[in-house]
Amino acid sequence: MTMLTHPGNRFKPASHRSGRRAPTTTANLAMLKLICLRAIGPLLIAVAIAGVIVLKAAVFLSRVSH
Repeated sequence: MTMLTHPGNRFKPASHRSGRRAPTTTANLAMLKLICLRAIGPLLIAVAIAGVIVLKAAVFLSRVSH
């Protein structure tokens, strides 16, 4: 076997020495979680602003139509 292949066949993934995840995978998951959490904040702010605009428009239209 060369260093580029693993001892399993192509349908069976290679077994790792420990059952834990690799540190890079854990770091990537942590980075992805951080990015998602930072993206949720501005989205919630945008939804709140849109809700205020819709409520103001509803109040305005109800006053104009009467």
